[in-house]
Amino acid sequence: MVLLISMLIILAGCSAAKPGENQSEDKDNGPKPPVQSDTDPIQDQIKTMSLEEKVGQLVMAGIDGYENDDHSKSLIEKYHVGGFILLGQNIRDAGQMLNLVNSLKRTNGVNTIPLFLAIDEEGGRISRVPEEFAKIPSCQTIGQINNSQLSYQIGSIIGEELKSFGLNMNFGPVLDINSNPKNPVIGDRAFGSTADIVTKLGLQTMLGLQAQNIISVVKHFPGHGDTSVDSHVGLPMVENDLTRLNNFELLPFAAAIQNKVDVIMVAHILLPRIDPVNPASFSSAIISEVLRTQMNFDGVVITDDMTMGAIIKNYDIGEAAVKSINAGSDIVLVCHDFDKEEAVIQAMQHAVETGAISMDRLDQSVYRVLKLKQKYNLSDSTVPSVDPDSINEKINALYQSYPALEDKTKK
Repeated sequence: MVLLISMLIILAGCSAAKPGENQSEDKDNGPKPPVQSDTDPIQDQIKTMSLEEKVGQLVMAGIDGYENDDHSKSLIEKYHVGGFILLGQNIRDAGQMLNLVNSLKRTNGVNTIPLFLAIDEEGGRISRVPEEFAKIPSCQTIGQINNSQLSYQIGSIIGEELKSFGLNMNFGPVLDINSNPKNPVIGDRAFGSTADIVTKLGLQTMLGLQAQNIISVVKHFPGHGDTSVDSHVGLPMVENDLTRLNNFELLPFAAAIQNKVDVIMVAHILLPRIDPVNPASFSSAIISEVLRTQMNFDGVVITDDMTMGAIIKNYDIGEAAVKSINAGSDIVLVCHDFDKEEAVIQAMQHAVETGAISMDRLDQSVYRVLKLKQKYNLSDSTVPSVDPDSINEKINALYQSYPALEDKTKK
């Protein structure tokens, strides 16, 4: 009996599958495990792109008027721009705005990469959506109420507004701390004058936008709150050093990075104690060293509008764009004037052709742009109609829930 049992054990051991063999299939004929690919689809896509297509993805442009005209069509068809920003000059009413957005998307059918379609929608006085929509309160008003849920709801409603037109990016919220009473440009665009309140409410607005699949672009790094010059007009200079920034202005941005912000806009501000030569928007010390290395941000960096007075009154716009990319920016924003938009694109193309921008540096930014478009599953699908009334119901419900908004906003 003992001998019989021993023989059965030996036979069972011989028939058992060896480690790593498929126990239910013949090892020669059974299903094989899938081969894991080491290739990155985005890297593969970049290898197929022309120089013009790559440079185009690093530019977001403005539009001349209410329609998709020859200039904007040229920016798409000839220069393959990565996206557009809609300004007040582009918006007359909801129907016209929807037609413009849909037209841009249809024109971009010649390209395989969908467009970023952005707007400045902060609430308060910085509002671009058509007048058919109820007013969104300013950040300052939201800060006075100081309610995280309200801030999230505001971000979500703005996201719904933008999504209803087929937009996919908002240049907001503002993470500047309004610390200088003489500041001519921020003021009620900020949630408040302390880092805590700006961080708390700014993050919730950002998360509300993202919940609607809208890319939130926080601004204006490294902080526009302590300036006394409007960068739309001239170049602000701020004497704060890195210690001060780390302990104050950078705190909301650091929190945004920890909470997975996708895009940060860099301001046209000169900080001579950090970089005495270049404004933040094309300063390697500020973008590559502070933002990328110290703060560990590997998302998309976009400049503020290169046609603002801070740049065009002091620098050649093409040279500034090239410097910005080499400093670590990924997208150059050019909001006005087709000649300036074309000059920026051509300067960047020439810089790559001559080696002033290396191909590795170019591809690095193209990768970040394409990865972000993939993350948000962007497409150029058109939107058939827009319904302001359904969104207005939600805005009006906010005023009912927070009566202080009524007093401060709907005057």
